[in-house]
Amino acid sequence: MKQTLQLKLSQHLTLTPQLQQSIRLLQLSTIELNAEVERMLQENPLLERAEVEEEHLAPEIPLAGPGRLGDAIESTSHEPSSDTLAESRGTRDDVPEVADFADYGSNGDGDWGGGNSGDDDDFLPQQIATSTLRDHLNEQLALLNLPLRDRQIVTALIDALDDDGYLATSLEEIAEIFPAELEIDPDELNIALKYVQSFEPSGVGARDCAECLALQLRALPAGTPFLADALKVVDGNLALLANRDFTKLKRLLHTDDNGVRGVRDLIRSLNPRPGAAFAKAEANYVIPDVVVRKVRNQWVASLNEAAMPKLRLNRIYADILTRNRESSNQQLAAQLQEAKWLIRNVQQRFDTILRVAKAIVERQRRFFEHGEVAMRPMVLREIADMLSLHESTISRVTTQKYMLTPRGTFELKYFFGSHVATDTGGAASATAIRALIKQLIAAEDAKTPLTDSKIADMLGEQGILVARRTIAKYREALQIPPVNMRKAL
Repeated sequence: MKQTLQLKLSQHLTLTPQLQQSIRLLQLSTIELNAEVERMLQENPLLERAEVEEEHLAPEIPLAGPGRLGDAIESTSHEPSSDTLAESRGTRDDVPEVADFADYGSNGDGDWGGGNSGDDDDFLPQQIATSTLRDHLNEQLALLNLPLRDRQIVTALIDALDDDGYLATSLEEIAEIFPAELEIDPDELNIALKYVQSFEPSGVGARDCAECLALQLRALPAGTPFLADALKVVDGNLALLANRDFTKLKRLLHTDDNGVRGVRDLIRSLNPRPGAAFAKAEANYVIPDVVVRKVRNQWVASLNEAAMPKLRLNRIYADILTRNRESSNQQLAAQLQEAKWLIRNVQQRFDTILRVAKAIVERQRRFFEHGEVAMRPMVLREIADMLSLHESTISRVTTQKYMLTPRGTFELKYFFGSHVATDTGGAASATAIRALIKQLIAAEDAKTPLTDSKIADMLGEQGILVARRTIAKYREALQIPPVNMRKAL
């Protein structure tokens, strides 16, 4: 076989490290971005945060394309103090300083929040549980004069409770935990369980929901109305109440609608998760990237300055590199370039987010005016074509990026949705249809709730052609129970 040399020309796309970093930063959420910036601040000595009191000394970098931003950084490389990720407010002309977001209420009529008076107590955070359920039960156990053996058995049962206060482990499995030489008797475990079930909160130590509700009912005063019937329902007939089979309940209890209603209200007043009050739930915070205000009858999107990390080059190290250009300190030079890349890519990230947010606001203007029922169908390709960006870029921008509006905080991806045809040849957004379904069910007669077929017919009368199975899918997405579960007495 003869060996030959051939020349071949081809084109291929190479992702430079700068482009890879830009793509990675674009898909990060605000919290993840701050963590990434903090990591870079620790690793790169040429990168630092702009101090709050020094921000006014640094010129503002305009929200321009990546080319203009890169020119701004390169032109100020001899003056490191100006390499700052300055505050970005979008277009200054369309957001006057007199605009106050508090002027626009959640319902669009100037009432932000619940509409209460300015009592400071209404804004105090709720008190966080200082003790766990296990600590609370052990404190009650310490008040009992029990032998050490019994105390150890009760403690083992307390340790076996889950966060809701239920004993999910069987007594036989708990007995196997103890050493065989102790010879734990099943009767001892049952007695210890009775001790646990006598503790507060009422219902703790139950092995299922029915037992939990029964314990709470037995703790009520003997003269409580409908107590006997409620115990009869909880003891083996709770499924009838859950399925709203009121006919069988009336036959079982030998009562009328008022009696069943009283039993139902009494059981509803109980707590099926007695231990949940002691659980320390972790709050998931959302930092909005964009804020939408109505200014002079125009909806305006601007960046949330609190979500933007303000970065600049370290003045001391940058001056050293400027005075010693001929030195062979390649490490500092590389870190200087990395710092410039990060500042540029972070700014470009927020620039792209703002562009996409403005396009969304422009396309969904009726949503901000009238709510979900006015949401128009929109897909990623529409915004991509509008901004001359790739569809994957729009997908990255709208994932885990949030917009604060007078109607609430929404993920940017919330404004995109499929469409359903109308009889006029147009299209209706799936979000708008879900909002209409929610309104129809909220206004229905509880005694004769609307079926999925009836809702489809009612939407058809409004010109929206939706199949019954589509209504069922949207209803389940809204976590609305079926018609038989919504029926009331």
